[in-house]
Amino acid sequence: MSRAAVPGLPSRYPIGEQLPALYADDDFAQRFTAGLDTVLAPVFLTLDNLSSYLDPRVAPADFLAWLASWVGVADDPSRPDGARREAVVRAVELHRWRGTRRGLVDGLRVALGVHAEVTGDGGAAWSNTPGAEPPPEPATGPLVRVWPDHGSRVDPDRVHEIVRAMCPAHTVCRVEILPGPPAGEGR
Repeated sequence: MSRAAVPGLPSRYPIGEQLPALYADDDFAQRFTAGLDTVLAPVFLTLDNLSSYLDPRVAPADFLAWLASWVGVADDPSRPDGARREAVVRAVELHRWRGTRRGLVDGLRVALGVHAEVTGDGGAAWSNTPGAEPPPEPATGPLVRVWPDHGSRVDPDRVHEIVRAMCPAHTVCRVEILPGPPAGEGR
């Protein structure tokens, strides 16, 4: 979509009407300023609707990628428009939960439309006693199980990319992609 000159778009603020009275009947001045009105009308229209351009729920579709870059969302134009808009709307909330179990599950659902569960805590252990032996290494890091929504497909590369970005820095998250909900799950 282009926001350049739109044929026939009237200006709300015609320059010819704002000229001194001396130029009100001057044909050249009126035609010259009408040409400027044609160029400026889309600018005024955009500025008059700026709040709509900055609201991801109603912004033009081609602005979503730009808005997504403002809030740190990896925009995927191949996803449905509604899912892209929700990802931008929820970005700040998801950043607040980044590095937590809830943030990882919600982030995968919003970004890819998949279900997920995280098992294992990936917590850190320490000692208050100076010179004490270091705690034993945990057996495994958190396990992230991901499965598709009804009949959809899971992109393993995108899942791994999101898990790497959203897992806490001190953990190594394992990823398991399932064909459906885990046994015993009624999701």
